[in-house]
Amino acid sequence: MDRFTVSLEEELLARFDAHIRDRGYANRSEAVRDILRRTLEAERLEAEEGDCVACFSYVYDHGARELSRRLTETAHAHHGLTLSTLHVHLDHDTCMEAAILHGPAAEVRRYADAVAAETGVRHGSLNAVPVDGAHPHHPRD
Repeated sequence: MDRFTVSLEEELLARFDAHIRDRGYANRSEAVRDILRRTLEAERLEAEEGDCVACFSYVYDHGARELSRRLTETAHAHHGLTLSTLHVHLDHDTCMEAAILHGPAAEVRRYADAVAAETGVRHGSLNAVPVDGAHPHHPRD
């Protein structure tokens, strides 16, 4: 393991130490490693390189014209990405779905964007994490 020195202004260091304390890190090194990983992983996902696992959640009006059919067609067109889904009825008119996805980051992003763009989908959020060499048991394998 290599070591390096970082110089920080007092105010930034105080904020960083508060972050460490609030998150329960044992030391600054662990916090720096996590921040670096998170930053580098986010850059890789933005470049849509490699595979990822993701949770894509969205809220929609199930009564919107033909929306259920369109969502089903979109899901079937991307069936190789889906590991699992959860469907929840939030109220009489509103549903939420959460899909656990695995596959090329670019394909996962295209699927999430296609669903979120549908008329009647109110909110969509994709939380993706890059993976290397992780191959969950999946029908596409």
